[in-house]
Formats: sequence, structure tokens, C-alpha cells
Amino acid sequence: MMIKKMKMLAAVLLIASGNLAFSAQAADAPASNGETLKKIKARGELVCGVHPARHGFSSIDSKGQWIGLDVDFCRALAAAVLGDAKKVRFTPLSTAQRFPAIQSGEVDVLSRNITASLTRDVSLGLNFAPPNFYTGTGFMVRANSGVKTIEDLDGATVCITPGSSTEQNVAQIFTSRHLHYTPVVIENNKEYVAAYLAGRCDVLARDKVALPGVKNVDAENPDDHVILPGIYSKEPLAMAVRKGDDQWFDIVKWVVYATFNAEELKTSQANVDQQLKSADPDVQGLLGVSGDFGQKLGLDNQWAYNIIKQVGNYGDIYNRHFGPQSAEPLDRDLNKLWNDGGLLYGLPIR
Repeated sequence: MMIKKMKMLAAVLLIASGNLAFSAQAADAPASNGETLKKIKARGELVCGVHPARHGFSSIDSKGQWIGLDVDFCRALAAAVLGDAKKVRFTPLSTAQRFPAIQSGEVDVLSRNITASLTRDVSLGLNFAPPNFYTGTGFMVRANSGVKTIEDLDGATVCITPGSSTEQNVAQIFTSRHLHYTPVVIENNKEYVAAYLAGRCDVLARDKVALPGVKNVDAENPDDHVILPGIYSKEPLAMAVRKGDDQWFDIVKWVVYATFNAEELKTSQANVDQQLKSADPDVQGLLGVSGDFGQKLGLDNQWAYNIIKQVGNYGDIYNRHFGPQSAEPLDRDLNKLWNDGGLLYGLPIR
């Protein structure tokens, strides 16, 4: 009987190890060069992984339409590749679902406020496009808590999502300051925010740019909550694709650069048709009036014109979701162009 049990255990372990090896291989299986673009064109739509509900980045409005900065970059990709910004299928993904979804090829691209980091870049089989939003970890507390600075959070309970960079940052931030805390870890985004608003934790921790949306939209009374001063980590948010398909990586990368360059060249959704007559060679190259830059990417030469005409330049996109007239006005700060004191720098299209 003992020998039989040992044989059964050995068989189970062998199967388990085989499944683990298969899972690891599946997660690391790279895309083939040119494969992604072919699939998208054959399918007739881009499949874009997004956050289920994050104000300003990715959410569904009262009309049932996806809106947000991340959503608009999905549409920009569709405009460049298919000539139509509407040809996108949005796939909402939780924190735990996002990386397996791109690794397996379930989605063509992740546009889901992902922090680009060394470990994610080299260990998850991913390539990151240029960051299209710079932020960092922030904290929100109740106004009547008496908390003024992060040092006042010693002993607090903190709502966080598992597997996120925020979870790691909170641990490092509190440890480095010799502060104690109790994590309240909740996977579902709505439940995680609701837990804080219901008083299940003292502090809501997430990228600081997302906190105004919780305060001004989710909270019953915005004045009941305070966002603590300071940003406590570097969170460069970027789109991600699978390694192995250099053509697709190039396309995603240059779509981001095109939005930066268009703003720098003062070419916007409002004036792009007039700019087709510009004598500036950089504008001509961007809009496909001269050169064959689209063909070099495997796209139509009007790829960037389609982005700007249908979605806009970076400034158009930012202002739509975070500008003075938006529901969540937010100073651009580091998200200004490089020649205006920010970090956004588009490589030249030439």
C-alpha cells in the first residue's frame, strides 16, 4: 500500500511539474515578427487590454462608451493600423489577469496604466512603449483622521490591490520609514475603492493621479477626504506588447511618439487638415505628405494623420481627460513636453 501511494504521489508531482513547465513556456512564448499586425488586419479590429474602471484612464461613461487616456491610445493604434479609431475591442483586465492576457496573445496590446520596470521588462516576456504618463504612489485619508503627513500613518490599515507596483511601493515606503501598517488586499477595483469608502481601511494607496477621481467621483462628499502631499515612487506608465514581434513593437512605440511630435509641431485634431499644406518638412513627414515612413512600419503613409485627425495629439488627449474643462482637472507637471519643462520627448520621424 505504501509503495502504491508513493507511485501515485510521484505521478502527481510529475504531472504538476509538467503543467508548471507548460505554463512557464506559454507565458514566455514570444510572438513571431509580423504576426500581430497580420492577425489584427485579418480580424479587422485591435484587441486592447484596459483597466476595468479607472477615472481618467479607462472607464465606461453613462452612454456605455469606453473613455480615458489609455482608451484613446488604443484608438490611436487602431487609427494607425486600420485607418479607423473605432475598430477596437476593449478587454477589461484585473491586476492578476493583465500579464497572462498579453503573454498568451489574448490581447494585442496592454494599455492599462502599467508601470514599466526592469523586472517586468526582462522577466515577463514584454516590451514597453515610451511612457505616456508619469505619476507615483500617493495616499488618501479621511479629512477627520488628523493625518497630515505620511509619518502620521504608523499603525494604519491600507487598502491596496495584490500584484501591483503600489503593493510593493507601500511595503518599501513604510519599511524605510520604520512605520507599521496592516494591508487590506482586495483584487477587484470597485470593491477595493468601496472598502476604503466604507471605512474598512484608514488609507487608500494607489497612483496619485487616480486619487482625485476617487475623491471627486466615487466619494459621496469629496470634502470628507484628503490627498496627502507628495509622490512616493516613480511610476512611468506605458503600453506593453509581447516580445518577439519587433514590427508590432515599432508600431506601438511610434504611435506614442507621433502624438508627442504632433503636439510639438503644433499639429492638432483641430488644424490637422490645414497642416497638410505646411511647408515644414517635419510636419510633411509626420502627416505623410512626403516620405514613406508609414511604409517602413508596414502601414499607410497617412498613419499619423489618421491618429491626429481621429484621436488627436498628446495635448488633445490629455486635455480631454485631465484638462481644465475635464471632470478631473490635473496639472500636466512632468507630462508636459520636453521643451516645456516636462519629460515627454518624441524621437524624430525622419
